[in-house]
Amino acid sequence: MDHQAPAIVALIGRPNVGKSTLFNRITRSRKAIVDPTPGVTRDRHYERVLWKDRPFILVDTGGIDDNPNDEMVTTIRGQALAAIDEADVILFLMDGKQGLLPADFEVIELLRRVSKKVLYVINKIDGPEQEQELLAPFYELGVEPLWVVSAEHKYGFPTLMDGLVDALPEETAPLDLPENTIRLAFLGRPNVGKSSMINLLLGEDRMVVSPVSGTTRDSVDTLLSHKERNYLLIDTAGIRRKGKTTEKLEKFSILKALAALGRCDIAVVLLDAEEGITEQDAKIIGYTQDHGRALILLLNKWDLVADDRKRQQQMLEEIGRAVPFVGFAPLLSVSAKTGYGFKRLFPTAGSVHRQFTATFPTAALNRLLGDAVEHHSPPIYKNKRLKFYYTTQIGTAPPTFVIMSNSSKGVHFSYERYLTNRFREGLGLDRVPIRLIFKDKSQQRSRRS
Repeated sequence: MDHQAPAIVALIGRPNVGKSTLFNRITRSRKAIVDPTPGVTRDRHYERVLWKDRPFILVDTGGIDDNPNDEMVTTIRGQALAAIDEADVILFLMDGKQGLLPADFEVIELLRRVSKKVLYVINKIDGPEQEQELLAPFYELGVEPLWVVSAEHKYGFPTLMDGLVDALPEETAPLDLPENTIRLAFLGRPNVGKSSMINLLLGEDRMVVSPVSGTTRDSVDTLLSHKERNYLLIDTAGIRRKGKTTEKLEKFSILKALAALGRCDIAVVLLDAEEGITEQDAKIIGYTQDHGRALILLLNKWDLVADDRKRQQQMLEEIGRAVPFVGFAPLLSVSAKTGYGFKRLFPTAGSVHRQFTATFPTAALNRLLGDAVEHHSPPIYKNKRLKFYYTTQIGTAPPTFVIMSNSSKGVHFSYERYLTNRFREGLGLDRVPIRLIFKDKSQQRSRRS
């Protein structure tokens, strides 16, 4: 697995300048940015993109921070400040047909003063003749170059993308870590206790601790040796520097979390035992699964509910309901304040990591598939019984298996869930996400011929 943190590119601009259209064009997705699976990041305003072999994460700030009660200037100013703080490259989108409005000037003043790479993009220009006609007011801004594009009709798009990739920061050399280092990223809402938990882990005696400069601008990772294992602790607690925080920019803290997810094996998500699980928590947990990461949930501040059995029970049920899609993730109750429970994190991380990176012989996998099919026959699809021919493991972190069949489209969600559970039980993968990919045997044949 590549542990490089992908660069973050933020798309900012007034409402209706075409941010969503450009977002969909760049991510090549015509899908609305809505995920029908409850609990899994419904408002997906970010997507991983690969252009000419350079990966980055594109974030559409419009969706993150639209507040209809806000003055437009305030909203877009807020988006710009957050993007300036958190993104590596900023795409500032203006509307070529509508021309410049006060909110645009306000943001340009902000952007002029920053050392970040900014691409000034004029949208809704459909061809060279429109460039001549509509661009004059934009040249008066004195920002260069201007990138001209039609997000709707693709005019100027490849040129813009090449310019964007050129603006991405140089890839940093991977950290030189001891072999078999387990990388843990600590995620969670502000004030949930991420830093206190890390300090508690580092405060243990008999530990060798050395700070490692993180590959993101302002995270300092810590390398820790404990009982012959090495751990890299990635702290996302410094998500906002003090003084710039406003309540409504809090959602941007997700950007740092995304960068950290690009670099870890296991996401350690802290929840607050006093408050219970919030929508923002569920969203962060959803992101960890979008990235296919192993997951450990830490229920912090347990000391506050230690004597209240009823509240404890209620909370565990709440978590189960809010994030049913991560039923496999170990849940540890801890208290960074009293030190309760935190020593279980290391052995838990070790066992999760073992499963996350486990490999299995093909013969054993095929036996497992054969038994599963015998025990519960696949359904009929288009008048034909669904058949599975063989399976093989194609990756780890997470363990990923391909299953060849006579019709991958006919694999109903419920049968896929049945097979996933059989694989989990049969392979002892009860604490990590696993992926089954169904492919058609006929496709494979036609590709060979």
